[in-house]
Amino acid sequence: MIMFMAERRFTVLDLIDIDLKEHNSLNLHCIGGRKGLTQEINIPDLNRPGLALAGFYESFAHQRIQLFGRGEFAYLRKLEKEGEDATIRRMFSYSIPCCIFTHNLSPHRDFFEAAEKAQCPILQTDLGSAEFSARITRILTEIFAPRQSIHGVLVEVYGLGILILGDSGVGKSETALELIKQGHRLVADDVVDIHCVNGNILMGAGANKIIGHHMEIRGLGIINVTHLFGVGAIRDRKQIQLVVVLEEWDSAKTYDRLGTEEKVMEFLGVSIPKLEIPVKPGRNIPTIIETAAMNERLKKMGYNAAREFNQNILKWIESDAARSVYFGSDDII
Repeated sequence: MIMFMAERRFTVLDLIDIDLKEHNSLNLHCIGGRKGLTQEINIPDLNRPGLALAGFYESFAHQRIQLFGRGEFAYLRKLEKEGEDATIRRMFSYSIPCCIFTHNLSPHRDFFEAAEKAQCPILQTDLGSAEFSARITRILTEIFAPRQSIHGVLVEVYGLGILILGDSGVGKSETALELIKQGHRLVADDVVDIHCVNGNILMGAGANKIIGHHMEIRGLGIINVTHLFGVGAIRDRKQIQLVVVLEEWDSAKTYDRLGTEEKVMEFLGVSIPKLEIPVKPGRNIPTIIETAAMNERLKKMGYNAAREFNQNILKWIESDAARSVYFGSDDII
């Protein structure tokens, strides 16, 4: 069952409060226009307002976050010395989500007054313009990425992100538990939050960070994977590279026995390789999934066992047919 998530409302205050560590930290704090912290950010792009400050407002991308680096700050100082505040007032006549100053720069009083009047937040960071632009673009791209939630289990097997799907009670969580016991890692159980990055990469994570690494095992109840198997048995997110659909064995259905038929499943416009694995007593599903993961890695390296097997069979048939023609009945003594 697939559930599409409602669009998220993301404000300037959310941008300041977002919990980021080390190389992702934005180091943002508000230095003015606090009444506008509830302004929504609707576009994951930045704008350097150099042309606007020069008085050219045609095609002014006011819906974006306005980024002020050393160049823009130097021009603001020039406007201050010349007493040209009309350009600044005109800029704030547009609806701007927020203005961000890099290098710990701080604008002059007229700029603050115009921002306060327009209720436009003024933020400051100690990062340089290039580094800050790279970080915030990466973060906003992920925040605004298309999302959907799906019932299933996401595990990492031999470095490959595998999404396990199937009807309720087919054994998804039990299969994942056995894989964890064999040294693989759990990403999410029951509800997997999927979002598309850069238009062609699907990242999966738990829908809730607090309960994301808990599992429900029928007959046993809720277990905490982190406490039982250690932090090495979990990870917060993983790229989805293979989908495994578990289904009850149907004797009337013809299953692929060679592996030459390549099936895919689409999420958010991205196609992912799919395997349909029938479940019945006696089948070791975790081992089959481990083998599927290794086989998929070989395919990504350019080796396809099913295709090679098929080519070898064709060569054998052709060579056997050639021998039959060469050694005809007339040549037999």
